[in-house]
Amino acid sequence: MKTFEEIFDASPTVTAEAPGRVNLLGEHTDYNDGYVLPTAIPQKMRIQLRPNGLQVFRLYAATLDEMTEFTLEERPALHFAHYIYGCLHLIQQQSGEIPPLDIHIDSNVPMEVGVSSSAALEVAMLRALRELLRLQLDDVEIAQLAQRAEIEYAGVKCGIMDQMASSLADDGRMLFLDTRTLAREVLPLPPNCEILVIDSGVARSLAGSKYNERREECEQAAQLLDVIALRDITDEHRVQELPDLLKRRARHVISENNRVLRAKCGVTAAEFGQLMNASHRSLRDDYEVSIPALDELIALLQDQPDVYGARLTGAGFGGACVALCKAGTARQVADTVLHLYSLGGHKGRLIVPEPLSPG
Repeated sequence: MKTFEEIFDASPTVTAEAPGRVNLLGEHTDYNDGYVLPTAIPQKMRIQLRPNGLQVFRLYAATLDEMTEFTLEERPALHFAHYIYGCLHLIQQQSGEIPPLDIHIDSNVPMEVGVSSSAALEVAMLRALRELLRLQLDDVEIAQLAQRAEIEYAGVKCGIMDQMASSLADDGRMLFLDTRTLAREVLPLPPNCEILVIDSGVARSLAGSKYNERREECEQAAQLLDVIALRDITDEHRVQELPDLLKRRARHVISENNRVLRAKCGVTAAEFGQLMNASHRSLRDDYEVSIPALDELIALLQDQPDVYGARLTGAGFGGACVALCKAGTARQVADTVLHLYSLGGHKGRLIVPEPLSPG
């Protein structure tokens, strides 16, 4: 991949990074003002930039090997540039003029698998602008601006979880977040366990999926139940009065919030795994965001004696799954499961722990 120096024939002024994330529990709850439990992953998005003295912004994505130029008066044509354009626009509105920049994106955060490459891109860009322009923005404000960039400029009505996780979460610990109040707490993983993340090999595109449709269904259910958001209901029996489709959507959100709150109180790895398994059943049956390949991969994981539990992670409709394994077993579990998964004609890949380098 080409470096900043190779593309722009100069050195960057600022470098900033942000991690991807995996969500352990609390799927599709953030846009319902609910509770989530993500953790950062080792892979990071890196942004390098410098003022270029020109009349245009020049943006290069090393992973895609794509280059585009634009001004702040007109949105760039390439979709990946919308996230950067949105961050620039919001900072301009808040802090005044931004000089045209050369911007270089480099990343090992997998795209379109549900580990929030877009949030990592937004947070890294905003961190770089904070440093370059000496802006008084804390990490929560960075996350809030990143969420706005995704909603207003990339067309995805996302909740705040991904951006908060990328901005605030630690690799190896969980971030409990109340997405309504933004109250948060960093928590340890259950004792004697480690996280495994596997990409199903089926790409998903959030903007093109039924993500926004699910959000609208939840809003309809909340309105019929006369609450601000589904997080305001803790008793699953309240949903019985809803039409069948909305009943199932609401039941997932309510039960998922309860699972997060149970995990937050402190549970064993086995109990946490049971919550993950229940979460996947709910996502598959009530929320209907799983697909056969994901179900097959998760069933293989759940069958392994060293796996406490597994579920899809991210919006669904493809992408990755996350498993909680006995400490020291994740790589061996991944080798076994990926082999069995391949026998069904699928091609998955290991994301966390990161694959060992050759040699």
